[in-house]
Amino acid sequence: MTTKTLTEQTGARTDEAASLIGDARERIDALDDRIIGLIQERMAVSAVIQEARISSGGRRVNLNREMDVLAHYRDALGRPGTALAMTMLELCRGRI
Repeated sequence: MTTKTLTEQTGARTDEAASLIGDARERIDALDDRIIGLIQERMAVSAVIQEARISSGGRRVNLNREMDVLAHYRDALGRPGTALAMTMLELCRGRI
C-alpha cells in the first residue's frame, strides 16, 4: 500500500496550497464534530418538549413551530437551508 503525499491527498498543485487545504480540512472536521454534537443536544431537548406536549394531551409535533424553523433556516441560508432544516427536524422528531 502506498502512502499519498499531502499534495496528492488534497489535489493541490503546490505544497503551500496542500498545507493550507490540509489545515482547513482539519478545521472543517472539528466544526463537523461540533455541529453533530449540537444536533444531538437539539434532539435531546426536542425529546423533552415532545414528552411534555404528549403528556399534557397534545400532539407530538407542532407543525406551526416546524414551519417557523423552516422559515428561519431558509431566511438564513437560502433554499438549501430548507432542506437542511427538514433533515434536522426529521432527526429531532424521532419516529412518528
